[in-house]
Amino acid sequence: MLARHQDPIVAIATAPGRGAVGIVRVSGRGLLPLIRVLTGRTLAPRHATYGPFLGGDGLPIDQGLALFFPAPHSYTGEDILELQAHGGPVVLQLLLARCLGAAGEGALPGLRLAEPGEFTERAFLNDKLDLAQAEAVADLIDASTEAAARSAARSLSGAFSERVTALRDRLVELRMLVEATLDFPEEEIDFLEKADARGRLDRLAGQLAAVLDTAQQGALLREGLKVVIAGQPNAGKSSLLNALAGAELAIVTPIPGTTRDKVSETLQIEGVPVHVIDTAGLRSDEEASDEVERIGIARSWGAIAEADAVLLLHDLTRCDDPAYADADRAIEARLPDQQRLVHIFNKADAASAERAARALAALPEGSRALALSAKTHDGLQTLRKTLLALAGWHASPEGVFIARTRHLKALRQAQNHLGLARSWAAQSDAALDLLAEELRLAHNALGEITGAYTPDDLLGDIFTRFCIGK
Repeated sequence: MLARHQDPIVAIATAPGRGAVGIVRVSGRGLLPLIRVLTGRTLAPRHATYGPFLGGDGLPIDQGLALFFPAPHSYTGEDILELQAHGGPVVLQLLLARCLGAAGEGALPGLRLAEPGEFTERAFLNDKLDLAQAEAVADLIDASTEAAARSAARSLSGAFSERVTALRDRLVELRMLVEATLDFPEEEIDFLEKADARGRLDRLAGQLAAVLDTAQQGALLREGLKVVIAGQPNAGKSSLLNALAGAELAIVTPIPGTTRDKVSETLQIEGVPVHVIDTAGLRSDEEASDEVERIGIARSWGAIAEADAVLLLHDLTRCDDPAYADADRAIEARLPDQQRLVHIFNKADAASAERAARALAALPEGSRALALSAKTHDGLQTLRKTLLALAGWHASPEGVFIARTRHLKALRQAQNHLGLARSWAAQSDAALDLLAEELRLAHNALGEITGAYTPDDLLGDIFTRFCIGK
């Protein structure tokens, strides 16, 4: 470990602000002298002990519970002391200052304030958690839906790591067979036939694809789906946002251009976080009423460029107007990715079914489209299902575990290397050295997920995003 990981550390482990209980956490080696100074006694391991927390003058700062977890049976793998006091900011700051003061007086030399994520980083470095589990700690804290929290808990329990480790174990077996054949070519063993290398590779590729699919669902639960509602003024964008959210979030009036800036709301569909953004009505700068509206339109296009899905709203009551239809086509032509586009024909309650059918039929074949009414909510459930399908969401029978973009990247890299390995193995005169290299690279890619092969700069990037005290 780096030198800084040898220092004892301390931090307030509960969120800022007032609360019923607040926790000050210390981790390091040899905490017994600090415990005696702070509590005036010796604590029984893993038992909550009620009593005073003593200041430098020997007077109590507060009364609370003290818990001592000796190494290695603790969260970080080091000795841990937790002081559970009343959750006032002043009380907790006094306790924190007292810990640092007592350390300076010789009770625990070198004690310093913990950096963000440093407790969990030490848990990883001391083999209490692998890297995927450590990341799941932050994901569980940050979960925005119940499904995301449950998935993060599965990853924290090791479900994701177990499946990745199983893949790595099978890869190790293959690598051993390939490299043994390379070491003893005089045996003239037909490796591909005797060891069923092709069959093993095919099965491994299928298992990796299944893990990748589940990880993609977990990444969706973590990141959510960013959906932008776009269209001309008065198409019903704000009404649709309100209908999806079930609340009056955006102002709705018959006056065109009511929405001047982005209005955002996060909701959930089958546990998937969906970040919906209502944007200013799109029209040309010449048609915009003032500079404020022009800025709002520019921000709308910026949000569209970053969206995972774009709902292009059309007003069914005006679709037969050639000028209106031309303006809709001009907006569609500017959209950056037609694959993320869903055509929404709004105000179905005020237009005939024949007009709605005619509008849908006029779209190019294969377009995603539906008619609905933001006013009556008819068609909203179909829209929700369409968004989930666009995101590629489906419930996994084995349960979803949380995953991050870097996990997906590593899994795809491993998948690409396995694909190349299969192509080498399929040749009649298989190049075993190239096959072995692709298996090695796939093995390393999987190792990046759990931290078996992890550069220090990646660790720094991961743990500095944690909250302090965790």
